[in-house]
Amino acid sequence: MLTHRFVQGLELAIRAHNGQVRKGTHIPYIAHPMAVASIALEYGADEDQAIAALLHDAVEDGGAAYEREIRELFGERVSTIVMGCTDGVPNSAGQKPPWKTRKEQYLAHLEQAALDVLLVSGSDKLHNARAILSDLQAIGNQVFDRFSASKAETLWYYSSLSDIFTRRGVAVAPALADTVSQIKELSR
Repeated sequence: MLTHRFVQGLELAIRAHNGQVRKGTHIPYIAHPMAVASIALEYGADEDQAIAALLHDAVEDGGAAYEREIRELFGERVSTIVMGCTDGVPNSAGQKPPWKTRKEQYLAHLEQAALDVLLVSGSDKLHNARAILSDLQAIGNQVFDRFSASKAETLWYYSSLSDIFTRRGVAVAPALADTVSQIKELSR
């Protein structure tokens, strides 16, 4: 059962992503954390995991101050899951390490990550992959122009994610593998 804590998580996510949109679209960014929480709940998330899903990008996109606020409002478990889903915290100038470095480190992290993190991260990656597939069907390979990574790098990353989630037995792995397979096929 979801309680008022979940509503507080949504309110914080709305604040953290205020004014942001999904890359290359006019879709309010908050639609993504809401979808990730929905996917996580569909795959058995409890309330802490669902709150972490709402907040999974808050630190990465909103800055390090959100880590402390998440811990104070929702406790250590939610904070730990959020930080386990974070692949780069912007520095004071708003910069993150290079894309490839961050992704390689994140993939290595997932090999050992706790099941809480894997559920939320897998839900995040599944929603992202579904969005890529939908846009690929609508506009073709131009979808890859939205990203800082190349098409080949994006395909490598999602294939690697799919492999890790499959090896680790994450519930979302079959859906992610299917979506990544469709992306590869359509992007040829």
